[in-house]
Amino acid sequence: MSSTQQLAERLREIAARLRDPDLPEEEAEALAREAAELVSKAGSEIESALREIAAQEGP
Repeated sequence: MSSTQQLAERLREIAARLRDPDLPEEEAEALAREAAELVSKAGSEIESALREIAAQEGP
């Protein structure tokens, strides 16, 4: 499983947890922060992969 896939899986887990109406506010805030960090990491990985592909294809 790629790192991006692992990030996506964790984001799905967080989303499922955040749907719980009984989730304490403090935990929801922590999960939201974690999700934001994971989205940022995934975005960076995707951008890096796109740059690599573009470099292989040439001008």
